[in-house]
Amino acid sequence: MMTYKNVMEALEWASSFLVDNGCEQTAARIVMQHVLGTSYGEVMLHLQDELTAAQQMRFNELIEEHVNGRPVQYCVGYEEFYGRSFLVDESVLIPRPETEELVLGTINRLPKLFTKQTLKLADIGTGSGAIAISMKLECPALTVIATDLSEAALATAQKNAKQLEADIDFRLGDLAAPLAGEKFDIVLSNPPYIAFDEAQAMSSVVLEHEPHSALFAEEDGLILYRKLAEQLPAYMNRPALIGLEIGYTQGEKVAKFFQDSFPQATVSVEKDINGKPRMIFCELHV
Repeated sequence: MMTYKNVMEALEWASSFLVDNGCEQTAARIVMQHVLGTSYGEVMLHLQDELTAAQQMRFNELIEEHVNGRPVQYCVGYEEFYGRSFLVDESVLIPRPETEELVLGTINRLPKLFTKQTLKLADIGTGSGAIAISMKLECPALTVIATDLSEAALATAQKNAKQLEADIDFRLGDLAAPLAGEKFDIVLSNPPYIAFDEAQAMSSVVLEHEPHSALFAEEDGLILYRKLAEQLPAYMNRPALIGLEIGYTQGEKVAKFFQDSFPQATVSVEKDINGKPRMIFCELHV
């Protein structure tokens, strides 16, 4: 087993080992924060501190686990999203930074669209609960319902809601089915949108560990957008907002689905921080 004099030596070894094995060296910092149970700032302040034998062993184990192909977020059991830590395991997708932009874009649109404060939001295909929980905590007056087809994903989302003290109504079922008979002011979704034939170009780390049911969709990744566009007219109040994360090649087609379903709506394709089309917003006016 590798042994080190201090935190800095451990990080230097791990960074080099990760790069030599084709991994991002930032994983060393993430693992060290986890092993020490502290923040990045605290790690930097204590680079000369010694690690206990148990801490060294755990650090080595997790670094090797990551080098062997497991995403570092699953190794440590959490990922940061919108300034909070979310529990993640192989039952859910690891939340991505791009999805934070869907949350931010939604929050920024609320004052322009709505005059009332008590709004009802549905997050369809909630996964880890990152979108639903972030919306509830950022806008506490919201009533939030989150659905997923996976019992295991809902169990993870419920743990996150409990840990982060977010009052969410979780429901098991396919797309909008668990919402039957209700009306909503806001519907958000980050559904599976990768075409099956794109798998060959994807990272083996993603393919071997993240749930395929949350990654891939039929009809070149478009089937769930088409179904949502067909289903949602029965569920929407006026005014209302629909926000979706999309694959960067899908903007035009997904926008057409929603413009066809909501002819009077303002439908826009928005770019993410990397300049790629990543979100569709459909604003329904009175």
